[in-house]
Amino acid sequence: MNGKQNKVLQFFKKLGPGLVTGASDDDPSGIATYSQAGAKFGINTLWTALITFPLMAAVQEMCARIGLVTSQGLASNIRNHYPKWVMYVMILFTFPATILNIGADIAGMGAVANLLIPAIPSYYFTVGFTVALMVLIIYLPYQKIAAVLKYLCAFLLLYLIVPFLSKQNWSDIAKHTFIPTIRFDKEFISILVAILGTTISPYLFFWQATMVAEDVNHKKRRLVVNKKVITDLDIDVDMGMFFSNVVMFFIILATGTVLYNGGIRQIDTVEQAAKALEPLAGQFSYLLFAFGVMGTGFLAIPVLSGSLSYILSETFKWNGGLDKKFYQAKPFYLVVIFSLLIGLAINYIGISPIKALIYTAILYGVTSPVLIAVILHIGNNKKVMGEFANRKWSNILGFAALILMTISAIMLLYYQFKG
Repeated sequence: MNGKQNKVLQFFKKLGPGLVTGASDDDPSGIATYSQAGAKFGINTLWTALITFPLMAAVQEMCARIGLVTSQGLASNIRNHYPKWVMYVMILFTFPATILNIGADIAGMGAVANLLIPAIPSYYFTVGFTVALMVLIIYLPYQKIAAVLKYLCAFLLLYLIVPFLSKQNWSDIAKHTFIPTIRFDKEFISILVAILGTTISPYLFFWQATMVAEDVNHKKRRLVVNKKVITDLDIDVDMGMFFSNVVMFFIILATGTVLYNGGIRQIDTVEQAAKALEPLAGQFSYLLFAFGVMGTGFLAIPVLSGSLSYILSETFKWNGGLDKKFYQAKPFYLVVIFSLLIGLAINYIGISPIKALIYTAILYGVTSPVLIAVILHIGNNKKVMGEFANRKWSNILGFAALILMTISAIMLLYYQFKG
């Protein structure tokens, strides 16, 4: 038994940036998107979890491999190998989208905390969470942040319990998981595009590459990149993306059976999803859902704000990184503070969280195809990647992601401007 436990612990220790990146994808705004899909269309979108997993894994694996081989983040590689305007365009679209994402996540956390403790208004919680996140990100050393983020992933396991608290038709669930349902109308296509934009997001590309590069740079001795190291990297990324998609699947399943079958067809926010579960699936389901939202917020917001800081630091050659003290990397941490404060302010200037999600999806949808194309180009550049350039399946899945995200961006823009 001890031997088996040691093997499990050793396996878990190998997991790092890939697990955190995948788990952070299921943030409160992502939970809101999956809840909308489940409430509005039942289990008709369950199949998307199977489609997005290999595409996410392929793109994130390329980002991780770029960080491993070059010991630099994605922004540094773009700066070194592409015209400056490419990086500036990425910043132009990624920065506001990520800020809006942070704002939506803070709002979601505050709202579910208010549901748990109604006597305290939600704005007290949003301010408190923002301040707590600032303190943790600025004062905790990198190793502690990495460990905390890793163990916060456990909060996502709560969502795997919810569907089992009510009776399920598992044969029908299997059918909708393996046989895609597609309706060519504005609402259904829009939710498919939102799911894609939520799962394959630009900020995750930057975070993945930078965290792997930072791990390499923190090794006490120079890491020799070989097939074993690449294999361990692949396992980390695959497990993270698999974990992310399993959670996505179970959130759609929970809301698509409990809420949809209960006649609740419109969910715009995570607190609505949590509150709606209580009378239909019991208080335990409601509490699990609410605590999950807060836990994932504490996991995702450092990733969101950190990715922005890394993008700007690498682009403008600032001395930055989570391993630095505040006085050693003031611009880096000022971006973190600024992004959190602006995200908080969004909740008080009249932009609703659901509108923030829509704007975020549009900006991500426009940026993702361009960024995936750049990642594919770097991954195939033997001058940069040497013998660890993309293999056949990386390119096949990477180009599939590029095509799918491009079509999604075109459809998203079409439906937004169709009127």
